[in-house]
Amino acid sequence: MKLRALLDRLECFPIIAAVRDDRFPAALSSPVDILFYLEARLSCVRQRIRQAHEAEKLIFVHIDLADGIGKDREGLQYLAACGADGIISTRGQIIRMAKDLGLVTVQRFFALDSQGMESAREMLKNTAPDMMEIMPGVIPKAIQRFSQSPTPVIAGGLIDQKQEVTAALNSGATAVSTGCTGLWYI
Repeated sequence: MKLRALLDRLECFPIIAAVRDDRFPAALSSPVDILFYLEARLSCVRQRIRQAHEAEKLIFVHIDLADGIGKDREGLQYLAACGADGIISTRGQIIRMAKDLGLVTVQRFFALDSQGMESAREMLKNTAPDMMEIMPGVIPKAIQRFSQSPTPVIAGGLIDQKQEVTAALNSGATAVSTGCTGLWYI
């Protein structure tokens, strides 16, 4: 999958379902086009990827939270072989390896203070992820600062109201990831 195709989908519907297994079926039947699969397990990740694709959805596996899947090149190759469209990670080395394997990458950053913001800026230069996710996504100042970079911004974390989605998008986010099922339908 190419980044342009992902961005085109996000332009049409900028909500991403951030899901664990308990909400996976609800995400499949929702209008969202993209799933961030949190806490994937080795025993069912292939099946979940297949289900997402059958529902015509793209699926990104959060490798840092995955159980039984190595946080290394072998784990990334396994996810690519399973058909994952991309991965999410906070780790620069994982992002670089995933890009080498042709996976679309989302690097997650936590905007907790100004030093964290500066660290994120430096890491972006070194890892060049396809997209970044800023958490928590309810901080328009952080979103505005990074939306000026060439890396598209996803706002995630603590977003559970429509106004927060609107504020994040108005601040320059390309998309919003949320586990709040009601927001998957706005």
